[in-house]
Amino acid sequence: MRLGMGRKKIRIGDVLIAAGAITEEQLQEALDYQKENGGKLGNVLVELGFISDQILITLLTQQLGIDYISLKGAKIEDSVVHLVPEPMIAKYRVMPVEIDPDNPNILKVAMSDPQDLDAIDDISLVTNLQVEPMLANESDINDAIGKYYGSAQAMEAAEQYKKEQAVSLGPDENEEGNEDIDNSPIVLLVKQIIEGGVRQRASDIHIEALETGVRVRYRIDGALKQVMSYDLSILPGITARIKIIGGMDIAEKRKPQDGRITIMVDRKEFDVRVSILPTVFGEKTVMRLTSKDGLTKPKSGLGFDEEQLKVFDGILSNPHGIILVTGPTGSGKSTTLYTSLSELNKEDVNIITVEDPVEANINGINQVQVNVKAEMTFAAALRSILRQDPDIIMIGEIRDGETANIAVQAAITGHLVVSTLHTNSAASTITRLVDMGIEDYIVGDAVVGVIAQRLVRRLCTNCKQPRYVEDEERQLLGVPEDEEDVIVYEPVGCPLCNDTGYSGRIGVYEMMPVSRSLQAIIASGATADKIEKQALKEGMLTLRMGAAKHVLNGITSIAEMKKIVHTTQVDLDLETTDR
Repeated sequence: MRLGMGRKKIRIGDVLIAAGAITEEQLQEALDYQKENGGKLGNVLVELGFISDQILITLLTQQLGIDYISLKGAKIEDSVVHLVPEPMIAKYRVMPVEIDPDNPNILKVAMSDPQDLDAIDDISLVTNLQVEPMLANESDINDAIGKYYGSAQAMEAAEQYKKEQAVSLGPDENEEGNEDIDNSPIVLLVKQIIEGGVRQRASDIHIEALETGVRVRYRIDGALKQVMSYDLSILPGITARIKIIGGMDIAEKRKPQDGRITIMVDRKEFDVRVSILPTVFGEKTVMRLTSKDGLTKPKSGLGFDEEQLKVFDGILSNPHGIILVTGPTGSGKSTTLYTSLSELNKEDVNIITVEDPVEANINGINQVQVNVKAEMTFAAALRSILRQDPDIIMIGEIRDGETANIAVQAAITGHLVVSTLHTNSAASTITRLVDMGIEDYIVGDAVVGVIAQRLVRRLCTNCKQPRYVEDEERQLLGVPEDEEDVIVYEPVGCPLCNDTGYSGRIGVYEMMPVSRSLQAIIASGATADKIEKQALKEGMLTLRMGAAKHVLNGITSIAEMKKIVHTTQVDLDLETTDR
């Protein structure tokens, strides 16, 4: 019999001290932390940085005489998943993996605590099989549960809700009779949909009414993917539940509504912004998920190369002026802004932000929420802020001439202003400000740097496939005709990346610091093309060049590059002229 199958429990803390991996003091600190915040001791030690994940796994597997399993790319058969009932999985947070190929009486089960004897006994009893525990990472187990049991549990809740509605609503009543909306199946279903989104790294969750049913889609790495579909009769229940937890008016079904939910998933806090819009077949809900700590990345996490990092630091080091981050919705502008603010957030500066809405709370920064009903617009808030002795002002978005005007005035009077604009390139940002009614010479004086950005999906490192560049792609990538055997990579798809071929995203940047000569060109009322030509002369890399670099380095594919770069022959000529 294996050690892990024995009835004597091994104390993890004692094992790690005996092996010299941690000290008595560290163990005590971890136990105090565990008492206050919960969680398993092993995870707490890793979280506090006392031991690495790898060493913890090695020591535990040796001591317990069991194997470690990485669930990340594991493919689990449906027959194995159905062996253990879902409530038991939810109670013990374990994952059945496979029937032992050499012994059909042994069920291998992934556990973050392989010494949980109650779980082993109960699963053994219900499956009538001998349980062989395997050590697995707790977050991997949670992801696997969400993947293999999530939709089944959600479907069950949906069926249960339908039955209850059929009983509670007579044939003459309509959907207005949804008083009993807080019943457990719907609560469970909505919770399941949000948690599933978090665990699959979704940035948005779409719940939409179609003619025949309800469709749930997750936006993962910028692409929408259908995950569930239900009967249309369940939609009023789902929407009402979301309205309750999002603080919206449950009776209002004809007007758009916005709300906000804060939810804890796997001991991590997430902020959910909810938007509900009436459509022909019912209300459509979109939820945007943001992790409280997800927006404040270190600079290294943004995907800058060394050269770009120098330019970025150079732009940020300006004592006053406007720094603009531009790009379409969902291109990572907020993350770049928050990273810049965290970088500038020192004790000796007063930073104030005006946002709509406040996306993440940062310690040491005064954040103001725009409220149109209370006449707290961007412009009104900015006027008040200028009387609050600020050093740095962050404006969520410059939407109109009035806001642009105040921002420019603040920059000229010695403040550093950071903000966003929806434009396609760094050079066109300058002309957009002029279109908003700001004089060219003032724009030239006020703007100190523009960062245009996009996001491309990273190729999955496990399954990407190399191929040679084709002739028609050489010009797009800027590869000389005579350069032979240039390799690029294509997406394939494997269990690790959910068969998409991609995993995660990386930023593509076009950075334009405003130099003296550029300032003179802007002040003379030049077009975006002339401004871009001058910036290229000074060494600016365009979005096309940045994306091409990622393709040639094997980070992304040509298909992803084409999504963000629409390049004509004129553009190519412009980029190669005067270099």
